Amino acid sequence: MTFTHLLAAAAIACTAMAAQAQPAPAVGPDAQQPPGAAPLVDGEVRKVDLEQGKLTLRHGPIPNLDMPPMSMVFRVADPKMLDAVKPGDKVRFTADKVGGTFTVTSLRAAD
Repeated sequence: MTFTHLLAAAAIACTAMAAQAQPAPAVGPDAQQPPGAAPLVDGEVRKVDLEQGKLTLRHGPIPNLDMPPMSMVFRVADPKMLDAVKPGDKVRFTADKVGGTFTVTSLRAAD
């Protein structure tokens, strides 16, 4: 095995280990945000699409995505999030760009 092959194998192993070390998405009213996580954003559920794993939210500014207030469709990091909400619910959530797609990474009922 050449040095290049060893280097590539090490990079793949590190990537796999990092992917496994990711924290589970926060779900539910008592979900806590880890330090350094994306900021919680206030929103209102407009539509829940269980089949597509999507959530339409009317939301405030999302600073980490440089996004102004608007209504838009997000994918969810964990489909279980969709079981906990219905249209009209007030929520707090975090969002990030995952694989090039805007994704809700944590979701909880607003206080």
